[in-house]
Amino acid sequence: MKSVQTTALLVGVGLLAVIPQWIHNEYYIHQVVLIAIYAILLFGLDIVVGYTGEVSLAHAALFGIGAYAAGIINWKLGLPFYLAIPCSIVVTAFFGLLLALPALRVTGPYLAMVTLAFGTIAQILINEMDFLTNGPLGITIKKPVLFGWVMEEQHYYYFVISIFLVAMLLVNRVLNSHLGRAFEALRGSPVASDCMGVSVYRYKVYAFAISAGLAGLAGGLYTFNELYIAPNTFNFELTVLFLLAIIMGGRKTRMGPVLGAAIVVLLPNLLDDINLFRDLAYVAAAGVAIYVVRHIVSGRRTLKPLVVPVLGAAALLFSAYALEEMTNWRITIFGFLILYVVYYLQEGIVGWIRGIIGHFKPQWVARSQVTVSSHEETAWAMTGHATVDGGKLLEARRILMQFGGLKALNEVDLEIVQGTIHGLIGPNGSGKSTMMNVLTGIYTPTEGEVVFNGKNISGQSPSAIALQGIARTFQNLQLFGEMTALENVLVGLHHTYRSNLLDVMLNTPRYRREEIAARQRAASILYFVGLQAFINEEARNLPYGRQRLLEIGRALGLNPVLLLLDEPAAGLTLPEIKDLIEIIRKIRECGITIVLIEHHMDVVMNISDIVSVLDFGQKIAEGKPAAVQSDPKVIEAYLGGQSA
Repeated sequence: MKSVQTTALLVGVGLLAVIPQWIHNEYYIHQVVLIAIYAILLFGLDIVVGYTGEVSLAHAALFGIGAYAAGIINWKLGLPFYLAIPCSIVVTAFFGLLLALPALRVTGPYLAMVTLAFGTIAQILINEMDFLTNGPLGITIKKPVLFGWVMEEQHYYYFVISIFLVAMLLVNRVLNSHLGRAFEALRGSPVASDCMGVSVYRYKVYAFAISAGLAGLAGGLYTFNELYIAPNTFNFELTVLFLLAIIMGGRKTRMGPVLGAAIVVLLPNLLDDINLFRDLAYVAAAGVAIYVVRHIVSGRRTLKPLVVPVLGAAALLFSAYALEEMTNWRITIFGFLILYVVYYLQEGIVGWIRGIIGHFKPQWVARSQVTVSSHEETAWAMTGHATVDGGKLLEARRILMQFGGLKALNEVDLEIVQGTIHGLIGPNGSGKSTMMNVLTGIYTPTEGEVVFNGKNISGQSPSAIALQGIARTFQNLQLFGEMTALENVLVGLHHTYRSNLLDVMLNTPRYRREEIAARQRAASILYFVGLQAFINEEARNLPYGRQRLLEIGRALGLNPVLLLLDEPAAGLTLPEIKDLIEIIRKIRECGITIVLIEHHMDVVMNISDIVSVLDFGQKIAEGKPAAVQSDPKVIEAYLGGQSA
C-alpha cells in the first residue's frame, strides 16, 4: 500500500510540474495557483475542524490578516516577497493565538460566535485603518522580484506549488505524529483526553495557532498572486466556502482539502460553460451508479437510500440537456450540488472513495506473532513515578462535593494503601463515580482535600493529575472511536514524548526513536490485555467487551501508580468477566494499586483486599470483603436485607 501511495504522489508531482508546459493560458495557471493557496489554508482549517472538532468562522479573517501583513510589509517597508511571506505567517499566528487564548475556553456554537465576531471586527478594522491598509481602495502590489529577476505567472506557479508540497508534507508529519493523535483525541472525547495527560485547552490553542499560521502563509502567497487586495475580499462568504470545501473534500485527509479547494475555485466557472456542465453531469451520474452497485452488492435489501441519489442524478442529467445556457442557473445548481454532497457524503468525497476501495492504515505486527518474554510484557508497568513504599498512597480527607443543595459526597474519608485492590461499592447514586471524578480532578471538591503520594492534588487539572500517576477508565466508555486500538494506547503514551513541533516537522532522529519506542510499547500493552489481534482495528468497531479492555490498556499507557476502574465489568459476559479478573490481578502483580468501582459483587469480593461502601454520599462501612459482606448497614443499604 505504501508503494502505491508513493507512486500516486510521484505521478501527482509530475503532473503539477508539467501543467505550465501543457497549458499556455495564464488564466488557468492562475486558477491552479489559487487552488494550491486555498489548499494550504484548508490544511490548517482541517486541523481545527476535522481533528479537534471545533468550528472556526475566523479563517477568512486570518487569511486576510496574512494577506495584508505581506502586502503592507512589501508596500510600506519595501521588503521582498520572500521576507514578507514569512512575516505574514508570524503575524497571523500571533493573532490566531490572541484569538484562541480566550475563545477556546468555550465550545460549540459559542466558539463559532466568538470567531465570527473576530472575523467581522478584523474586516471592519482593515477597512477603516486607512493609514495602514489604504482602506476600501485596497493595496496594489508589484510582481514579486527575486534578486532583481521579475517573476512571471509561470515562475510564481512553481514557487507556490513548491510551498504547497512542502506544507502538505509538514502537515502530514504533524498529523501522523503524537501531536496529531492528541488533536484527534480532543474530538473523540475531551474528558478522556484530559485524563490521559493531554490538556484539552492547551492542545486546542496549539492546533488553532498552527492553523492560523497556515492561513497566514496562504494569505501571503495570495497577495503576490493577485497583486491587489481589498477588504471586501475576505468576507463571511469566503469563510463559508472554506468550511464547505473541508466538508465536501473530506476531513482528516490531505487530499480532501485539495479536492475541496478545486471545487470551490473551479466549479462556479465550470458551470458557466454548458458543455462542461454536461460532462460534469455524466461524472456525477457515474458516481451515483457506483454507489448503487456497491449498495446492491453489499446485500442491503432496502432501496430507500437510493431514491434521492438516483433522482438527483436524473435531475442533473435532465437539466444539463434541457438548459440552453447557464448564466441564470449557475448559482442555483452550484448550491444544490453543495447541499447534495454535504448531506449524502458526510465523510466528503475522499471519504466516500475510501469507503468504496477500503480505508487503509499502516499495519503493525501483532505481538502474538513475535516472542515476548514475561519481563518484556510487564516492563512498561515497572517504570515511571516514584511512590511512597508501603503505607498510604492516596488519602481523600473529609471530601464534600455539593451541587446546589445536593451533597453528592458528604465528608467522606478514603485511604488507599499502596499495592492493594481497593473496592468501592454502593447503590446507584451513592457517590462512587463522583468520588472518582474528584480523585481525578474532573470535579474540584467543595471542601476537603485529596493527597496523592504525599502531595495535595486538590484543584489541579485532570491532565496534571494524570501525569503524576493516576489513570482511570469510565463508567460510560470514552474511547477515541475513529482511532485504532494502537492509536488509542499511543494517546495514553503521549507523556513519553519529548519531541517538539520542530522535531516532528523535520522528522529528527529523536522523534523517530520516540515514535518507534512508543509504538512497540503500545503493542506490548495490547498484548498484555489480550488485544493483539485488534491492533489495527478502529475502536468503534471492536466488540463491547474488547472496548472495555482497550480502555484499560489505554490507561496503562500512562504508567500509572494508581489505576481507577469505574465499573469495568458492566455489560460483560461471564467469560469476559473471568478474563477481566485475570487482567486486574496481573496489573496488581505489576505493582499498580487499583481502586475498583463495581456492581458485580462476586468480582469485588473475589479480588479486593479492602472494600469501602458508600450510601447517599456517606461512607457507611469499610474493611475486609468478608466483614463488609456481613455488615448490617451494607445488607440494608446495598444488598436489600434488613438491619438487626
